[in-house]
Amino acid sequence: MTQAKAYLNMDLLRFSTAGSVDDGKSTLIGRLLYDSKSIFEDQFETIKKVSERRGEEEVNLALLTDGLKAEREQGITIDVAYRYFATPKRKFIIADTPGHVQYTRNMVTGASTASLAIVLVDARKGMLEQSRRHLFISSLLRIPHVVVCVNKMDLVDYQEDAFENIKQDFREFSAKLQLTDVHFIPISALKGDNVVKRSKHMDWYQGPTLMYLLENVHIAGDHNHIDCRFPVQCVIRPQTDEFHDYRGYAGRIAGGVFKPGDEIMVLPSGFTTTITAIDTFDGAVEEAFCPMSVTIRIDDDLDISRGDMLVRTNNIPKVGQDLDIMICWLSRKKLIPRGKYALKHTTKDVRCIIKEVKYKVNINTLHRMEDAKVIGLNDLARISIRTTQPLFYDTYRRNRVTGSVIIVDEATNETVAAGMII
Repeated sequence: MTQAKAYLNMDLLRFSTAGSVDDGKSTLIGRLLYDSKSIFEDQFETIKKVSERRGEEEVNLALLTDGLKAEREQGITIDVAYRYFATPKRKFIIADTPGHVQYTRNMVTGASTASLAIVLVDARKGMLEQSRRHLFISSLLRIPHVVVCVNKMDLVDYQEDAFENIKQDFREFSAKLQLTDVHFIPISALKGDNVVKRSKHMDWYQGPTLMYLLENVHIAGDHNHIDCRFPVQCVIRPQTDEFHDYRGYAGRIAGGVFKPGDEIMVLPSGFTTTITAIDTFDGAVEEAFCPMSVTIRIDDDLDISRGDMLVRTNNIPKVGQDLDIMICWLSRKKLIPRGKYALKHTTKDVRCIIKEVKYKVNINTLHRMEDAKVIGLNDLARISIRTTQPLFYDTYRRNRVTGSVIIVDEATNETVAAGMII
C-alpha cells in the first residue's frame, strides 16, 4: 500500500516527440521503454518475431508505438500514440507525434499538454523545414523545456563536427523564438547511445543522457502558482443522509494556490465569499494548487454554475469579448471569414464570430504574410474574434490553461482550430 501511494505521489512529466519523417521518433521511444525495462518480455518477443519475419537485421523497437496497420506497413507515424512508463524517480506520459507536414495538427494536439518536447533531427540531414516547424510550434505552445536530439550518430561515425554544426544551426534559428530552456544531445536510438546508457563512442560529449535529463529536469515551476484561477466544472450536491447539506464546486485548478480561509471572488457575478474547505478524493486538504482536481466549499449560498470562475479578489483575470488569438487550423474545411463557430474556453461554452484574419505565418522564415487571408489545414495564423459572452482569461504566455481556446464547427461538431490568446 505504501509503495502504491509513493507511486501515485511521484512527479509526472508529460513530453512529446517531434521531428521529420524517418528521424527515428518511434524507435527512440521504443529504446527508452526497452532500456528502462518498461516493457514486458512477451512484448519484446512479439516485435522481435515481426522484425525477423520482415527480414530486418535489428529488432524494430518502433513497433512498440506504431499501432495502426498503415503505420506498420509504411514505417511512419500517422496518429498521436501515447505511452506510459515509470522509473524509480518519475512517471512519464509520452506523446509520439507524426513527422509528415499534413499531420502537423496531430503534433499540436500531442504537444499541447506537454512540459517538455523532444525534437529529433537526422545527423545526416541536419535542420529541415519540419524541424523549424516543430521548434516554432514548441515556442508557440510555450513548452517550457525543449531537447534537440541529434539522432543516427552511428551513420556519421559519431563525429563531433556533425553534431556541433547542427547544434549551431538550431541555436541560430531558436534565437528568434521564445524558447527558454534548450538542450542538445547526440544519440543513436537504434544502438542505444546516450538514450538510457552513456555512449562509449562519443567520449567527446560530456552532457547528460536523455533519460537522466527526463528524470531530473525541473518541472515544479512550469505551472502558474501566482494567479489563482478555478474554472467551475460542476456543482456537487449528493443529497444523501450523510451529506444532506453538502454543496461543493468541482473542477481542476488552472493556476495559483487555494486554502481554506481565503477570500475569493466569483466571476461573472463579482460576489465575494470565503473558502471553508477543500475536498479531494483522498479527503480534505489544507491547500490545493495547479493542476489538482478538487471540490471547493464556500461560506455563502451563491448562484455558481459551470463556466463560472473562482479567483482572488486582488488578482482578477482579464474579462472581455474581443480577443486576438494565434491559431493552428485543424480542419480540411477552410476558415470562413465572418463565420460563426462554437468556442470552448476552460469550462465555458460560447459562440464566436471570426472578425478578421490578421496574418499567416511562414514557418521557414517566421515572416508574417499579411496578404494571405485563406486559412487551411495546418496553417498557423493570427485572427481576431468576438464572443457572445465575456470570457475570463489570461494571455497564453501567462497561463496555458486560461489562455487557450478551441474552436468548433457547430454544424459538424468538428474541432477546427486550437487557439492561444495573445
